[in-house]
Amino acid sequence: MRTLDRISTFTPTGTGLRAEIEGGFTLRLDILDNALARVRVLPSAGPAVPVTWMITPGRGIGESTGLDPEHLLTPAEDVPWAGRDRADLSGFPCPAVTVEEIELGADRPAVTTTGRNATDEMAIFDRPRPGQHRIIVTSGDLRAVVQDIPLRICWQVRVDGGWTTITEDRRTGGYEVNPRTGRVAHYIMREPEDRYYGLGEKAGDLERTGRTFDMRCLDAMGYDAADTDPLYKHVPFIMTRRAGVGAVGVLYDNQTAAVFDMGRVKDNYHRPFISWTAEGGDIDYYVLLGARLADLTRAIVRLTGDNAFLPRWALGYSGSTMHYTDAPNASEKLLEFLDLLDEHRIPCDSFQMSSGYTSIGPKRYVFNWNHDKFPDPRATSAAYADRGLHLAANIKPALLVDHPLFDEAAGRDVFITDAESGEPELSLFWGDRGAQVDFTSPAGRDWWKENVRSELLEMGIGSTWNDNNEYEVWDDRALCAGFGRPIPLALVRPVQGLLMMRASGEAQREFAPDERPYLISRSGMLGMQRYVQTWSGDNYASWRTLRYNTRMGTGFSMCGVFNVGHDVGGFSGPERPDPELFVRWVQNGVMHPRFTIHSWHDDGSVNEPWMHPEVTPLVRGAIELRYRLMPYLYTALYLASQRREPIIAPTFYADESDESLFVENDDFLLGRDLLVASVVEEGATTRAVRLPDVPGGWFEYDTGVHHAGGRTVTVDAPLERLPLFVRAGAGIPQAELPAGDGIVTTASLAATRRRVVLYLPERVQDAEGFLFEDDGVSDAYRTGRGLWLRWRVEADAEQVRVRTERAGGFVPAWGEVEFVLRPGDDRQVVTV
Repeated sequence: MRTLDRISTFTPTGTGLRAEIEGGFTLRLDILDNALARVRVLPSAGPAVPVTWMITPGRGIGESTGLDPEHLLTPAEDVPWAGRDRADLSGFPCPAVTVEEIELGADRPAVTTTGRNATDEMAIFDRPRPGQHRIIVTSGDLRAVVQDIPLRICWQVRVDGGWTTITEDRRTGGYEVNPRTGRVAHYIMREPEDRYYGLGEKAGDLERTGRTFDMRCLDAMGYDAADTDPLYKHVPFIMTRRAGVGAVGVLYDNQTAAVFDMGRVKDNYHRPFISWTAEGGDIDYYVLLGARLADLTRAIVRLTGDNAFLPRWALGYSGSTMHYTDAPNASEKLLEFLDLLDEHRIPCDSFQMSSGYTSIGPKRYVFNWNHDKFPDPRATSAAYADRGLHLAANIKPALLVDHPLFDEAAGRDVFITDAESGEPELSLFWGDRGAQVDFTSPAGRDWWKENVRSELLEMGIGSTWNDNNEYEVWDDRALCAGFGRPIPLALVRPVQGLLMMRASGEAQREFAPDERPYLISRSGMLGMQRYVQTWSGDNYASWRTLRYNTRMGTGFSMCGVFNVGHDVGGFSGPERPDPELFVRWVQNGVMHPRFTIHSWHDDGSVNEPWMHPEVTPLVRGAIELRYRLMPYLYTALYLASQRREPIIAPTFYADESDESLFVENDDFLLGRDLLVASVVEEGATTRAVRLPDVPGGWFEYDTGVHHAGGRTVTVDAPLERLPLFVRAGAGIPQAELPAGDGIVTTASLAATRRRVVLYLPERVQDAEGFLFEDDGVSDAYRTGRGLWLRWRVEADAEQVRVRTERAGGFVPAWGEVEFVLRPGDDRQVVTV
């Protein structure tokens, strides 16, 4: 690897700096906003990938954004199918900048060296050197100090009138390239107090410090949630914070396989560092700044696209198992599931059909109906619709060589090809060789959409489950059409999964233009939040998985992908979970955006809500709790799409000043006002939880017992109880479950009574809350057909006064909201 060293010339630009680097490379630095910058290091031939599918800059969030129909967030225009030109700065504010060069020997810009020995052998890199350039690019309270010999950048923010470093490249060389292999690397200095987060749904602890991560997308069946790496998704985004300075994130817009070393490597020739090394592509990264880590979460969403506002039924329980569709009588098994839901009084909104419906023998053939298993797919779909449930069908982006449609697809240029032969590239897929659909080919995209429509949507299956889209093709001859600019698959592998889900979503939207599409994807990259709900893949049935899946989900949410969940009960393993583990897993799962019970166990057992009769009432109770909380969850889903608020988040997002909250734990925030303390230890009957220090403290959800914040409390947690806490001053919107026959669905809640349960200290001024409601299906809310309900509360020792304000043209069937008080609070409530 060659270390980039000397700047030969530089030129100020309207947004920053362009510098020519000896050896035929160009550095381009742009200040894009007050807390956002970008760096590119490109060879003379130009970028390896001239477009991006990740970046789509959005508008800022104001105080009232999303809280009434007049201040809705308008989504950024989606990335063009062929990608966004990387040179395009449209959508970024690009504030004014100044560029100045500091002469050799002049006072250096303040660069902190906390904890460093200025006399060590690396100190030469801290002092001016003959012929060295030192160029300062400043915009407001942000500046970049660019130096060479060797090339590196120091990022500083203005604090108390002076400049303080928030992050800087390794002074012994920040950038390395290998012109022969295409490998590129970026090195960042690491301070002893730095804690690193990000990288998406990675296994293990939420904090990434001291570990190495492989950023590739693999089909990691039965993974160890504490240790397996890599997993399913490509999220090249890291975050850290420095007390008294702020938080900083770095996003690499490069979709090749890469390794992130978060301080595991030690090298005596360099001070401590972290690094990103990619197998190809370009050094093209964004620097995001904020006062808190939570600010970076909003910033990464603004940069890569807002989370889709899915239909309300996407929040309902979704049944699934491979065993049903693999059974010879698969249609009968699916219909039996409906009757069992009714028999056991389990609320449910959908079922996700595994790929067994496409089987010929033991293999899978996407878009091929096995009519022995499903004699009449439309009748099966109609039976679900008649009971108020939806179906989603598993689809895979590869055709085996003996697929009935293989020759037709090959003749239409649907597949990724072998660069040498021009024939479809063949690789291992589900026990045979297959060719992968190329979504950078308009022909591949159109063929896919045609089949989604004819084989699923016209059969009454309204949603797609985009699976096995990791694109595990490792032959370096694999070539994509690239929308007319052929490109090696190795440079855009995760893009294929992203475009697959986009094509599926477009087919759904075109078929049902008045409905918000619901679709799911297992693999993908940052930007997938624009289209889908996702989950952590094929997990393993164990207590260990239950614990670490929670951390995986909050880690992914920190990176801007909010609509996440896990296969409840564990997908794989020798057998289904025992009653205790299953109950605890359901209690955890109902508090995630996606709630699906799924399985494929070695012994043929199936994860079902009623599989352990002795605990079925507890499972039912947990699922009913989710449905009672549906107004709260739906409002959280809305706020995620409108205000970039994560649906789940680590508890330190409530108080980043409390260092104890950064100690690894199993708690998480759900929406604005709930804290979930799942029980993840076998045999536990109590639960210790560290409560963030928020005004007024916290209340237990079910008992109303009060606890001060900023302390650790231990609460009872028998098997029937999920410890759940409410932020003081909050109101939790809830729905009454309907009485009578039939399966409870989110649609059946449309006319049931609504209550807002207020959790108030004895005296409170200006507590407030928000509820959003609409038809749950369409985009009519964008033209005012929604309900935006806000309330303010004042209280004293005897009375609670609630003032409400309604906006929007949607009149819900449930009428007026009733405001009530938490258990143990017997004050009078007056609505004015």
